[in-house]
Amino acid sequence: MSDTVAAISTPPGEGGIGVIRISGAESRAVLERLFWPGKRGLAAGGLFPDRRMRYGRIVDPRSGAVLDEVLAVFMKAPRTYTGEDVAEIHCHGSAAALRRVLALALREGARLAEAGEFTKRAFLNGRLDLAQAEAVIDLIQAKADTTFDAAIRQLDGSLSHAVKGLRDRMTELLVRVAAELDYPEEDIETLPLRTLSDWLSAIGDEIEKLNATAHAGRIVREGLRVVIAGKPNVGKSSLLNALLRESRAIVTDVPGTTRDLIEEGLHLRGLLIRLIDTAGIRETADPVESLGVAGSREAIARSDLVLFVLDASAPLEDADLRVLQSIANRRFVVILNKCDLPMRVNAAAARAFAATAADGRTEAPVAVARTESAGTRGTEIPFAVVSASMRDGTGLSALEDAIERFVFRGRALPETGVFVTNVRHADLLERALAEIREAAAAVSRGEAIDLAEINIRRAWELLGEITGETAGIDLVEEVFARFCLGK
Repeated sequence: MSDTVAAISTPPGEGGIGVIRISGAESRAVLERLFWPGKRGLAAGGLFPDRRMRYGRIVDPRSGAVLDEVLAVFMKAPRTYTGEDVAEIHCHGSAAALRRVLALALREGARLAEAGEFTKRAFLNGRLDLAQAEAVIDLIQAKADTTFDAAIRQLDGSLSHAVKGLRDRMTELLVRVAAELDYPEEDIETLPLRTLSDWLSAIGDEIEKLNATAHAGRIVREGLRVVIAGKPNVGKSSLLNALLRESRAIVTDVPGTTRDLIEEGLHLRGLLIRLIDTAGIRETADPVESLGVAGSREAIARSDLVLFVLDASAPLEDADLRVLQSIANRRFVVILNKCDLPMRVNAAAARAFAATAADGRTEAPVAVARTESAGTRGTEIPFAVVSASMRDGTGLSALEDAIERFVFRGRALPETGVFVTNVRHADLLERALAEIREAAAAVSRGEAIDLAEINIRRAWELLGEITGETAGIDLVEEVFARFCLGK
C-alpha cells in the first residue's frame, strides 16, 4: 500500500474538534501544501518537525481562501498507528469544515481511505496482529466498562500471546514428528508415543481452558440477555421500571396489561444488560394476548438469564408451575416480589419450588448462590432466590448481585489474563481443539504418526487464523470491512 490516504477520523455531527487523518509516504507533503503557519521564511522541511503540534490555517493553495483555523501535527514512521508517516489536522468540528478540508487534501495528492484502512495498514505493517485489529472494533463499539476493559486486554496482546505460545509448542512438536518421519535412519532422539500423547493432552487442555472463557466473553461483548418472566400481575413491569430507574412500562392491577415484548438496555456495574419484559404466561382465549405469550416463550428460549417473578403475598399456583416448566432449561433467578406485604411464600418454599425445575434441567447446574440457613451455609444451589419489593426498592441490590454472578457462571471476571470475546476466535479454538483431540486419539490407537501430524498441523493453521499469520486475503478483507471510515 504505497499510496497516501486520508479520511475524517471523528464521528459525524457537531463537536468542538474534528480530526482528519492522512497516512502514507506523501502525508507530510500533502499537509504542507494545505497548511499556512502565518509566518514567512520557514523552510518547507522545517515546517513540521516530528511530533510537534503547530497552530495555523488551512489555505487553498490555488485560490488563497482560508478554509479553517487548525492545529496540525506530523508523525514520522514507524512509530505511528499505521507504521507509516501520518499527519493529523485538528479542525473545528463542523461537518462543513471537515468536508472542505478533506476535499482539499484529496485534491492535493491523497485518496479517500476505505473503511478500516488505517488499521489494515497497521496490520500489514506489523503494528498489530489480526486479533488486536479486531479489538480496535470492540473498543470503538464498546457500550459498557467490561466490554471496553476486555477489548483493551486483547489490544494489549493477551489473547495473541496465549495463541502464539500454543503455536510455538505445536511448532516444536511438528519439528520432532517431522524429524522422525523424514530421517528415521539418523541418530536423532526419538519421540516416545507416551510423550507425544502427553504433549497433545496438555495442548488440548490449554485450548479448552482458553475457549471456556468464550461464554462470559460473548456476554461481555454483546450484553447479557435477561428476560423477566412470570404469570400475569406479579410485578414484572414494575421490576423493569425499578431496574431502569424510570417508568418505561405501564403498570396496572389488570392482568395481561403487557402484551408485547419491551426491550431496554442498561448498565449494571459495568455490564451491558439487554432487559426484556414479557407478557404474562398463561392460557388465554384472547388472540392478541396469545401472540404475546408466544413471544414470551420465544424470548425465554433465547435468553442468557431469566428473572422468574413470584407474588410472595399469594400462594403458589399451577400458573406459576407452568412458567417454571417453561424456564426449566434456562438459568434463572427467583424473585419473591411484594415482600412488603404479608408473605404467603417464603424463601425456603420458593427454593423448594424452583428445585423441581432444577432437578430436571438438561444443562449442567451452575453454582451462583448460597443458602442462608445456618445448617446449610455454603451449600451451592443452581439458582438464586431474592426477596424484593418493587414498591420500595427492597432487594434490588441483592438482585443485581445475583445477575452479576450469573454472567460469569459463579466466577468473577478475571482482573488479568486471557478472555475470548470474539465468535470467530471461539470457533477457531473449537476446531483446533477437535484436531488436537483427534491427533491424541490416533496416537492412543497406535496409528501411524504421520496421521497425527496432519491433525497437529491443521490445528496450528487454525490458531494462526486468529492472529492472522495463516489467514487468507479473503478473511483479512472480511475483518476490515466491518470497520468504520477513518479508523
